[in-house]
Amino acid sequence: MNAKVKVHGHFNGLKTTLLFALMWGIVMLIWWATGAQRSTLSIYIVIGLATTFGSYWFSDKLAIASMGAREVSEQEAPQIYQIVRELSAKAGKPMPRIYIAPTESPNAFATGRNERHAAVCCTQGILQILNGRELRGVLGHELMHVYNHDILTSAIASAMATVITYLGYSLMYFGGGNSRNRDSASSGLGLIGVLLSMVLAPIGASLIQMAISRTREYDADEDGSRLTEDPEALASALNKITAGAQAAPLAKTAGTQSVSSMMIANPFSAEGFSRLFSTHPPTADRISRLMTMAQEMHGAQVASGAGAPAQVPLA
Repeated sequence: MNAKVKVHGHFNGLKTTLLFALMWGIVMLIWWATGAQRSTLSIYIVIGLATTFGSYWFSDKLAIASMGAREVSEQEAPQIYQIVRELSAKAGKPMPRIYIAPTESPNAFATGRNERHAAVCCTQGILQILNGRELRGVLGHELMHVYNHDILTSAIASAMATVITYLGYSLMYFGGGNSRNRDSASSGLGLIGVLLSMVLAPIGASLIQMAISRTREYDADEDGSRLTEDPEALASALNKITAGAQAAPLAKTAGTQSVSSMMIANPFSAEGFSRLFSTHPPTADRISRLMTMAQEMHGAQVASGAGAPAQVPLA
């Protein structure tokens, strides 16, 4: 049975669009501040396009290599294959490749530029702490990242953040103010404005990029739960994964940091100020939304006379 599962609650699609518009606003503002020269804007657009293409086209290879994961056969991971085959068939999509990463930190991620080049990766740690129902909830979430084209969204957000960062740094070389109207008494932004822009523009771009990542996580939670028809299982899995990741956080390297935003939960220890820069929404908020969704789905089933489907206990 094919089912089109693409539901974006809480206006997250609109939020993502607005956040991208805000990023472009920052790009144009800094470009104007550096003299509004077409040549400089062209350079940064080329940098952004190259970064987007590279991170998008090779996303699966880069992410898999960063985690040291290996592709496994159905004989090695029959449960994962059974779940992913069922869910991808239900969504009417091709079967992705399956990988396992040799780390005890519990997590999972999906990557790939489209449905035909997708890969789903689970860590050894997540397979040790989740039961079958919870694992199904996690895999439903990860598959929806691919089906919602979140890899492309993340690549564009990352590229734009790179452009904004370089534009901010360019203020140091080009100064502030439009070159056609600059004089010694008034130099556009002025020294203080230039310094602030150099610092605040990259930080602002990073925060917007993280906000986009958070909206996509909410979408994958909701859409994945509609695919599995079991939001409670994902809520239970998130609770276990977050606790497990805090107890055994992933080692921070350039590779793991690049793939961390793709994971279902923050793989690093998030305490104090670092929570502000987390690419993932608070777990408690995600669980609350999922439990509300579970109640609504249960109510709809009862109202239709179908009754609640039998479920394997989570504990």
